[in-house]
Amino acid sequence: MSKNLRIMKFSEIDLSDPFFDTLVDDYIGFKEWFERKASESAYVLSDDGIQGFLYMKIEEGPVTDILPLIVDKRILKLGTFKVNPHGTRLGERFLKKAFDFGIKNNAESCYVTIFEKHTALIELLKTYGFTLHGTKTTPSGTELVYYKTFSYLKNDVLLDFPLIKSTNCNKYLLAIYPKYHTNMFPDSILNNEHLDILEDVSHTNSIHKIYVAQIDLDVLNPGDIIIMYRTSDGNGPAEFRSVATSICVVEEVKSKEDFDTFEEFFKYANTYSVFDRNDLHYYYRKGNLYALKMTYNAAMTKRLNRKTLADEVGLDRKDRWSFIPLTNSQFTRIIERGAIHEGLIID
Repeated sequence: MSKNLRIMKFSEIDLSDPFFDTLVDDYIGFKEWFERKASESAYVLSDDGIQGFLYMKIEEGPVTDILPLIVDKRILKLGTFKVNPHGTRLGERFLKKAFDFGIKNNAESCYVTIFEKHTALIELLKTYGFTLHGTKTTPSGTELVYYKTFSYLKNDVLLDFPLIKSTNCNKYLLAIYPKYHTNMFPDSILNNEHLDILEDVSHTNSIHKIYVAQIDLDVLNPGDIIIMYRTSDGNGPAEFRSVATSICVVEEVKSKEDFDTFEEFFKYANTYSVFDRNDLHYYYRKGNLYALKMTYNAAMTKRLNRKTLADEVGLDRKDRWSFIPLTNSQFTRIIERGAIHEGLIID
């Protein structure tokens, strides 16, 4: 099987893979449940065996088999969610897929049941806004129920993820070269690119991204919104080959002066940046360095090329589109033309 994250029918998945051993041990009747799901689908990542698995579904509330009840009308349930931890932030990538699915299907909230022993997964869930809601008891034992709302903001970039607050913040367009774009923003892959370029590595999987550049990014503040703009690949006119693809939210910005040594900077940037050690050392030596840490909130359903951004959104062709401010009306036009789900943007 491919090492890329993909959707597979249960009937295509090998239940005898050792990955499922702990699930079979933890849940009475897991094999029978799995076989009943033959015609349904799950997200799977395989690389020398299955490394990650996510099954989810939309439920109509209230959810009555947990205490206390969940009374929302439309709820995303993460039915089976497991990843083999191996230092590549794979859990974040699966979680982002779950959020995307929930928002697309107009879920008001989501929940997952999980045994208390799975501390690493619980910490991951809590990082992105899940809170302990209650318990669920079955013949397999008592599980904790963790819950996250999609209906309102907590005014925290991570706890609110993937929701985006569009008021009281600034918006910008930020350029990125094609050779870096898709490995940083895997859900924003273009139609003419191959899935083979997506690797199971931290900067691809992570909800967080670090963009390193020698342009002045210190005007940015936490909560500001970034529209990522993939520059032309040279295979045609930039009017049609340069495209806006993704929406990110600023977490923090650091300059070279915030790091005493290169090693300190490398430790900070390495996990979430597409650059290797040599690239990062090159930028560090040149000076005037900024490292922008942001969350990768959404891929645009429709990519907007340079022609559309100029003719319909109102960006000035005379400007150099490396890092430019956007007006609120320009941002709104990008959201509308990019077909970003209205549930993602909270005013």
